[in-house]
Amino acid sequence: MVDFFASEAVMPTLRERKKRQTRKAILDAAVELFSSRGFEQTSIEQLARKAGVGKGTVYGYFATKQEIFLAFCEEELDYVFARLDREVDPEAPLLDQILALSMAQFDFVTANREFGRIFCSELFFPREQLSAKSRELDARYLGRVMQILKKAQQRGELRAETDPLLALAAFHSFYLMVLSGWYGGYFTDRDQVAAMLRALCHQSLIGWGSADPGPPPDEAIMAAIRAPIAELNPALLDLGEEPS
Repeated sequence: MVDFFASEAVMPTLRERKKRQTRKAILDAAVELFSSRGFEQTSIEQLARKAGVGKGTVYGYFATKQEIFLAFCEEELDYVFARLDREVDPEAPLLDQILALSMAQFDFVTANREFGRIFCSELFFPREQLSAKSRELDARYLGRVMQILKKAQQRGELRAETDPLLALAAFHSFYLMVLSGWYGGYFTDRDQVAAMLRALCHQSLIGWGSADPGPPPDEAIMAAIRAPIAELNPALLDLGEEPS
């Protein structure tokens, strides 16, 4: 099982170790309770009791349950990006990089099946407007993937006229579809998930149609779609620069 909360290699002080242990205890309790009771049905008081700490201690680390959820989102990004850095050559073919990215996400989410279901529900169908922290995490994810896509475009793996943002949306939608299929029982093991993702991404890269499909989407509509992305980080949509 993936250790979501493994400590860094730098030796922490005793106080730092205790703080990390307490934080981990709270997050471990959240995994168990969110999985068994659901996100909305779990109270801070129940989390504190499960973690073996006081209610005030939980609030000292996380002001709301949403902050606890965002901690998992941040752990996912840390886990996924660390795996990419460790396992994938940044000059590897785009298909290999996208597959590695998607499978790292899949492994994190499905390490605990029931928690993964809750995690995805809260991540993809939020009950409230995105917070500043949510947008910060979105910017991290988009920045990393857009960088992969822009470099692939520079290598000639994507056509010059391809909008990397649309490519990102397509690849991410494939991941969500296959993840949903795994939860629905259409895929029974990890190899099937990887094979389906590779097939979808491969077909997308070589193209689907044999004839001109007509005019592209209205540019005014696309500009409206790009606007909130640009607010996260204008460099994400600048094809000439890598995101900061």
